[in-house]
Amino acid sequence: MSRVVIAPDSFKGTANAADAAAAVARGWRSVRADDEVITRPMADGGEGTLDAFEVAVPGARRMPATVRGPVSEPVATHWLLLPDGTGVVELAATSGITLLDPLAPLDAHSAGFGEAIADALDAGVERLLLALGGSASTDGGAGALAALGARFLDGDQGRVPLGNRGLGSLARVDLAGLRPLPPGGVLILGDVTNPLLGEQGAAAVFGPQKGADAATVVVLETNLARFARLVPDISPQTPGAGAAGGTGFGLLAWGAAMGGGAALVADALGLDDDLAGAAVVITGEGRFDGQSEAGKAPSEVARLAAARGVPVALVAGAITAEPRGFAASVALTGLAGGAEPAMADPLRWLEAAGARLAGEIGVVATS
Repeated sequence: MSRVVIAPDSFKGTANAADAAAAVARGWRSVRADDEVITRPMADGGEGTLDAFEVAVPGARRMPATVRGPVSEPVATHWLLLPDGTGVVELAATSGITLLDPLAPLDAHSAGFGEAIADALDAGVERLLLALGGSASTDGGAGALAALGARFLDGDQGRVPLGNRGLGSLARVDLAGLRPLPPGGVLILGDVTNPLLGEQGAAAVFGPQKGADAATVVVLETNLARFARLVPDISPQTPGAGAAGGTGFGLLAWGAAMGGGAALVADALGLDDDLAGAAVVITGEGRFDGQSEAGKAPSEVARLAAARGVPVALVAGAITAEPRGFAASVALTGLAGGAEPAMADPLRWLEAAGARLAGEIGVVATS
């Protein structure tokens, strides 16, 4: 009997991390029923981070809140209060792309995220962990800052509309009214290291995922650059400033510190301890691409596994970059015969992936 650890991130829009881990585990057990299989759903600051902390931290409490969604519709959501007084707020659960249909690249905003943060501050949290990722907007975090007391003014000293479009008429940024940070500070759980501006910035890289065509990407970039010029103390080139449509930049302007989302989640889960004595670990995410090595969950799991000398396998909905450092890899699109069938029944194909890996690398687990 061998110990197998299964620690995937969510497969965005198709399966959460817990369901993905369970499906892979079922597949593995169908081939190797006697193995000890441990599931540890992961997150990297994006969608599913609240769920990961809730599972990992005994005594964590959901705190309900109703906020403005990405285009100001009411969204019933929650943030997490940990026993030590830490509040965990997830952008994907308040201002996320999965909350918006159709997409609105110029008008979606992050105000709801700021409202949930304000709710946590009102509850008296000692510190904040802010999970970025999965955003619907490209507003540089201006919406979140506005909800926390900042003012974004046009040439007539009127407030500009929420969203990136509003940044086009921005003339002055007044951060004097921002709420103070909690005593223990604010740590950003970021899932990317992209800067705010440029070829690797929020507009160029993530704008198309939010419905922006080439012309709209230019507008998004121009408006973000205008915003950045009016916040002179924070460099738009700071790694992670481009996270969540530039919300990383806005939070840095508030005084938050940048951290690694996947590493903090793994620590809360005690994943390193689980890997001690493991024969193999399986990780995964919806799309393994050029961004995956920049602090996302599979790269953190692989890093911890390498330090323990444990082989690591990858399961992803699609694999578009070379999966370096993995003993084996499986793409659901390959198993299912295309993206559409893979997304239509992801748990079926995750289970199939678990069974395939058990057959392919089971010999590793027994050696």
